[in-house]
Order: sequence, then structure tokens, then C-alpha cells
Amino acid sequence: MNRQDAEKIVNEYVGRIFGFALKRCKSLEDAEDLSREIVLKTFRALLIKDDIEDIGKFIWTVAHNSLNNYYRDNAKITLGIPLEDVSEFLADPSSEPDTDGEQETVLRLQSEIAYLSKMQRRIVIAYYFENRKQADIAKELDIPLGTVKWHLFEAKKELKRGMDTMRKTSELKFNPIKFHSFGINGSSGTKDLNEFFRSTLSQNICYSIRDQYKTVNEIADDLGVSPVYVETEVEILEEYGFLKKKGEKYIVNFIISEPTAELLTMQDKMYKRAAKLFANELYDELTSSGILDDTDIWCSQTDAPISLTESPKADHNFILWSLIPYIAAWSGENLMDKSISFEEVATIRPDGGHNIVHAAIVDENIKLPDDYVYMKNWCGPMWNGNGKNILWQIDSEWSDRGERYGLQYSEDAKRILGLHEREFEDCLSKDEYAWLAERGCVKTNGDYNGLFKSAWQIVILSNNDVKEKLLAVGEKIKLKYKDEFEKIKEPYKKAVLSSVPAHLTKVKEFELQYIFHADGWFLIHCITALLKNGKLTPPTEEQKKSLMTLIIPQ
Repeated sequence: MNRQDAEKIVNEYVGRIFGFALKRCKSLEDAEDLSREIVLKTFRALLIKDDIEDIGKFIWTVAHNSLNNYYRDNAKITLGIPLEDVSEFLADPSSEPDTDGEQETVLRLQSEIAYLSKMQRRIVIAYYFENRKQADIAKELDIPLGTVKWHLFEAKKELKRGMDTMRKTSELKFNPIKFHSFGINGSSGTKDLNEFFRSTLSQNICYSIRDQYKTVNEIADDLGVSPVYVETEVEILEEYGFLKKKGEKYIVNFIISEPTAELLTMQDKMYKRAAKLFANELYDELTSSGILDDTDIWCSQTDAPISLTESPKADHNFILWSLIPYIAAWSGENLMDKSISFEEVATIRPDGGHNIVHAAIVDENIKLPDDYVYMKNWCGPMWNGNGKNILWQIDSEWSDRGERYGLQYSEDAKRILGLHEREFEDCLSKDEYAWLAERGCVKTNGDYNGLFKSAWQIVILSNNDVKEKLLAVGEKIKLKYKDEFEKIKEPYKKAVLSSVPAHLTKVKEFELQYIFHADGWFLIHCITALLKNGKLTPPTEEQKKSLMTLIIPQ
């Protein structure tokens, strides 16, 4: 392979290689050294090889081999301080203990070094293992010589205390938890939540401090891992607002729910009662009032190829799939308790996100009623506006669009709105129509350069008048059942708040304000209730890409 191609490949992977090393090394310096070694070995190998079928697989093989060498080399090193029990090994780092007891002492000492602060670890390793002079260490770290001496003195005391203490681990060491799901309420940033919660370590760090402040060392003890690894994860989580710091201690800054079968059953019954009242009455009102035939509600969804001369309106069932959850979510906002604002409880994150994060842990052996309504592949309601219109959308088990959240969804939504508005003034390009068709927004027929027709497959409310008419129908029903809704949800609210840590009570109170409004559980129960009694029928395969999507005036 020529040098230019090899450099291009290495440059593409260098960031991921450093991330790989950073997660696995005991210090930033080691991660940098290991990364350089992997990059250099990869580059040299690429220059002499032309038959690599899978570049990614090859690079990660080099990375793992280099990592194994790193672990093997470090296993032979005794990093420490001249305590009486191990002074002879520290005098000659290449020597090895003769007895099992000596080996255990050395391993304990190595483990305790990880519990020192970053500064103390650097100084201890430089002085006792690298045999560097205290004055040189002080110069490199830009601190007074006296400070180096003080750190060495304090480190020795900490190591002695640690060696004399039996560290206690929690059940998390042997039975780590795993998030069943996690998501956001608000706007996402440029980083996906998976980047923060992809590992078992990060999830268990958060769980360990969900209701109590702890130091890095205390978290490490809970998990039975080296504080060095915990320290790196904690710093990232705290930087992005997932943890709060007070002094040297941390606590989680988002809600981790661990619902019981009793609470989930209570929630299910609550939503069933409310949805039965609201959804059935809403359906009856919409279908009997004639509003579905209003000319200001546009939708030309059709399973058949569209006609070049006619623009048939979509069937009522398809339109209701979009209108019912939209009206359920947005109607009666003036009836809501809005005593807590989003700004009071949401976190502004360095990647541009402004949101509330939540995660759930569900016992795999939990037993729920046979008719329990599950939220499968649910995302939303989601909406994005451009100042003139809003794209409002839900993804669910009945739709067929895949996951729609994050920065890409926001960008796609704005583009759909822009193309919709432009089409009123001029014909879109062939590529633009193809892009819209791929997302289920339009269907086209004919020769683009000749007789050509497009038809929007999603529901469009053409003006504010028809939007307000629809929302008024929902508001009237919510007002009718306002007192009953309050009685239905009060026991559930009380039970939920009793399970939330005190420092996050206000966040949960904000979310509970949206019960029976822009509340995914309420919306899915409304749809499920109407499917169960046969008022709504499931969408066809053709309709799934366009389902539960509206363009509405802003």
C-alpha cells in the first residue's frame, strides 16, 4: 500500500484508537503511549501489505495484541512505596516475590496505589518506580519541591491505611445492573446517549450513586474495580451533566427508575382508565362531526400508485392514526399544572443538548398482567419547527421508520418542512422527491421531465383555524373529565415520588405534570384502546412509513 493511503486510513482511526486505549490504561500517559504504539505498528504493516480484506478488523487485531503486551508488561511491574513488607521488591522492580504471601502483598500494594489521587499517583510512580529525583518531579509538574515531599509523605500514610483495611464491595461487583432503556426529554446534542452509557461500568457508576454522594474511591469499592477506571468515567459523566459534584463526592443528576411490578401495574391501570374515557369519546366526536372531511386537512396517502390526474384523500382510519395522538398530546394545555418550568429542571450540556435524561432498570423476572401494554419501539412525540410550521411525529411498533432521535432527526425534520414549503412555489428536484419518498413523505408518478405528479402521504393541517378546531375537541373532553383524571393519577404520582431520590424530586414533579398530555404512555394507551375495540384498524404495510406524522402551523 502506498504511503498516502496508509496515512489516510490511520488518520481515520486515530481518534477511536486513543479512545480504545484511554478506556483500558491506568493513566493518560499510558493511553498516549499505547495509542502511539498501535498507530505506528498499523502504519508500518499497511505499508508492506496489499491484501488486507477488512481494514477495521486488522486494526483492532493490532490494537488488542498491543493491549495484551501492555497488560503482560504491567503485570511484571511493582509500583509502590518502600513499606517494610515490600521494600526488597521495590528496590529492584524486575525482581519477583518468592512466596504466595509476598505476591499477595505486592498485588495489594499495586491495587492501593490506584486509590491515590491523580497527583499522588504521578509522584509516587515517578519517584519510587522511575527512580526520578524529587526536584525533577517538582519541575515537571510545576509545583514546589516541598509539595512533592508532602505528597510522598501523605501517599505513604494512605497506602499503609489501605493495606491495613479490608475494602468492602457491594453486590454490584458480582451482580452488575444494566439499563433496560434510556432516553431524553428535550433537545438532543451532538452526542448520542449511547456514547455515555454504552458500557456496564458507566451504568453501574451511575447506579451506585443514584441517591447518595460518594467519592471515586467509594464508587470503586462498590464496583470492585480500580479507581483509575472509575475516575476517567466519572470525569466525563460530570462534564456532561450526568453527575453532580460536591467537594470530592458525586451523585447522579438524572432519574434512574427501578419500578416494581406493583408500580407498573398501577401505572397500566391508570392509563387504561383514562384512555378508555378520552380516546373513545375523541374518536366518536371526530368521526361523527364531519371534521375529517374538512378541506383544510390534507393527506393523499394511498396504497395504490397515485393518479396523474386525480388527488384522492386518504381514508379516515389513516388520518385518525395521526390526529388522535396529536390531539391527545396537545389539547387542553391550559388545564395543565405548569408550576415547574422545563428551564428549572433541564440540564444544558456541552454538546448543545438541553434536556432531562432518564433511565430504567427492569427486573427480567418481573411478572405483569397478561394485558399489560408495553411500549415497543416507541419514540416521541417528537417535533421540530422552522418558525412557520412544525413536523410532529411518533415512531412506534406500528410504524416502519427505525429510530428517529438526535441531531440527524432534527436536521431531517427541518429539511422536510423546507421542501414542503418550496413545493408550493416550484417543482422540487428529482433527488429531493426521491429523498422525501424514501422517508414516506411523498409518492410520485410519471416522467419527471414530462407528465409528473407528487402526492404528500403524511397529514398536513393547512392553517391554524383547523388546528384549533381539532384541539378544541380534545380540550372539551379533557375539561369534562378533569376532576376524574386528577383522582385517577393522584395515587400513582404519590407512589412514584416516594421512589425518587430527594435531590431529583423536582425533576420528576415536572415530568408528572404531563400525565394525560404530551405523555407517550397516555398516547400509546389511547391507540391500544381503539385497536382493541375495533374502532381503529392496524395500518397497511404501505402506510407504516407515513404513520403518525403531521405538518402543522407553528
